[in-house]
Amino acid sequence: MSGNDINFKMYLWRLQNIPLAHNPKYTTDLAFLAKTAVEKEEENEHFRLFLKHEDGRKVDGIAHRVYEEVNAGVDCTLCGNCCKTLVVNITNDEIKDLSAFLEQPEPQVREKYIEESLAGNCFINSIPCHFLDGTKCSIYTHRFTECRDFPHLHKPGFSERFLGTLLHYGSCPIIYNVVEEVKKELGFIIIG
Repeated sequence: MSGNDINFKMYLWRLQNIPLAHNPKYTTDLAFLAKTAVEKEEENEHFRLFLKHEDGRKVDGIAHRVYEEVNAGVDCTLCGNCCKTLVVNITNDEIKDLSAFLEQPEPQVREKYIEESLAGNCFINSIPCHFLDGTKCSIYTHRFTECRDFPHLHKPGFSERFLGTLLHYGSCPIIYNVVEEVKKELGFIIIG
């Protein structure tokens, strides 16, 4: 077998192992994201300070457009990392809806899946989430508002919420790609 044959087989193997729903333009390798987040920690702090001096409406316009593009190119159901790593807050109404969807009495659902803080806030009592099946949500059509809204990049106030966004920069492909593209579009560069 020649070197060209081996290279071609590696090429085919790579093609077969690239999820078709991910646009190859976007970085989705979670190990790479985690490593890069550490490497770019100082750069991202400078970007956070840079954003404070930019027009918030302009930044939101760019961030929202970029988010729509990236969101269309990265299939969350091939990742599921947020479901593996985040605490999900839920409302009492969502618990009732979950109970109806699962066809289980609410007290049983609360006992099995829900934790309540001393302040009365409710959240899923397991990380990863009970409802994660592989990389997909088993209750996707009935998922919680916090899950539906994540990574919250469609909301106004990108600059004001950027510190919170950075918490997930190294673990969410959508956040990583949006932040990097917004940096480019705003002309953010580090000199030196």
